[in-house]
Formats: sequence, C-alpha cells, structure tokens
Amino acid sequence: MTKVVPLAIPPRASARQHPLESPRLLLQPLDTTDAQELWAAIEGSRQHLGRWLPWVPFTDSLTATLRFIEASAIDWDTGRSLRYLIRERGSRRLLGVVGLDACVHLHRAAELGYWLKRDVTGHGFMTEAARTLVDAGFQRLHLHRIRCAAATDNHASLQVIARLGFRFEGLARHAEWVDARWLDHAVFAKLATDD
Repeated sequence: MTKVVPLAIPPRASARQHPLESPRLLLQPLDTTDAQELWAAIEGSRQHLGRWLPWVPFTDSLTATLRFIEASAIDWDTGRSLRYLIRERGSRRLLGVVGLDACVHLHRAAELGYWLKRDVTGHGFMTEAARTLVDAGFQRLHLHRIRCAAATDNHASLQVIARLGFRFEGLARHAEWVDARWLDHAVFAKLATDD
C-alpha cells in the first residue's frame, strides 16, 4: 500500500514571522490585525475586483472582512487553504492577496487564486507574488499539482498564468456567476515535474 505523504504546511505563526520573500515582496498569512487595511484595499478596488470575483459583493463591511480572515486562519490550521497578504518589501504597503486553496493532501494538489488592488496592477507584482508562492508550493509544501483558472476575457489574469508557465487544460463553461453574468473559465495547471 502506498503511503500518503501529507503536505508540509507550516504553522501560521511561523509563516507570519518568516514570510515568503521575493525581490520586491513579502507574503504573510492573513491575520486579524490586518482587517482594517484589507477592508480598505477591497473597498478601494470594489469595482475593479467585482468584475471578476464572486465574493466581492459579500465582503461589504469591516466585520465581513474580519470573518474572512478568521475563516482563513481556520482553513490554514486545518490544511485546507493558505492565503497570504502581498506586501511591498520596503513600504510594507498591502497590495493584494495570493493563496493556495482547496488543498487535497491525498493528491498533493491545490488551486492558485489571487487579486491585486486596482492602483498597483500592471507592475508585475502579481506574477512575482504568484511565482513565489507556486515555487514554495512545489519545493516546501511538496505539492504535485497546482490548478489555476481565469475568466476567458480576463486578459490580465491570463497573462499572469502564462508567465507562470501553467499549461492549458480546457474550458469550464459558465463556471461562475459574477457581476450579473456567467463567466467561462480557462483552466490551467502546473505539475512539479513540468519544465
């Protein structure tokens, strides 16, 4: 019988003290002390984010943001999802969120998700943040497969996915109801064994 190797998920407190780093960014687990700043980021980019993300209308207050952070902590501690704040290294300014969701230990698989504040798009921050997390997912967490999907007309997100070297696997028709319309998703994946 083959032994299941669990994902090597670090304790949240340790991951917060020792964030993932890239040349310009720090990635730290969400914490309740970040609630006000995260709420301001969402509120300031509501129209931009609401076009692509179904959760935006439901994150309608500081209280809702705090509940999301608390749920994210539970998800981390139970090994279901790892969600990180993206911060600029020098200023510590919050730029957005990147995460590995729907972690399945048996299959060593997860789904990559992300968003950036409207005013910091177009500078390569998301590609850098996502690459840092994907690399950590394969090298430190021992993931074998990371899936990512984006709306077929969300060109900015599709460009990030392409720069990360994910391979196209297919279309998911009417995958999400967002902003009063059905979104078709292009589905991609990357394996630890991919070049």
